[in-house]
Amino acid sequence: MAEKNILLVCGSGASSGFMAANMRKAAKKKGYPYKIKARSESELQDYANDIDALMVGPHLAAEFDTLKKAVPENVKVILMKPDYYAILDGAAAVEHLHEELGD
Repeated sequence: MAEKNILLVCGSGASSGFMAANMRKAAKKKGYPYKIKARSESELQDYANDIDALMVGPHLAAEFDTLKKAVPENVKVILMKPDYYAILDGAAAVEHLHEELGD
């Protein structure tokens, strides 16, 4: 399985930063080759062409379609679930990502 670049976005990048750290630990434990970064929504264009998947914080659900249009068609765009995002459960987030990517 080739390494995949994953970008998490939230409003300011703070909560997704903690989530990304927890997801990196969980992915490493599972042996998933995910390179996970977190950035603010405003930085998305700087990274859009270098990612395989975009995970969007649940509080940005209203902007989901706009964010989806901001990345190339081959990028998998995933809306994170409030249940694991609220408690920064990196393991649950990684499993959701893994299911969505189908790898």
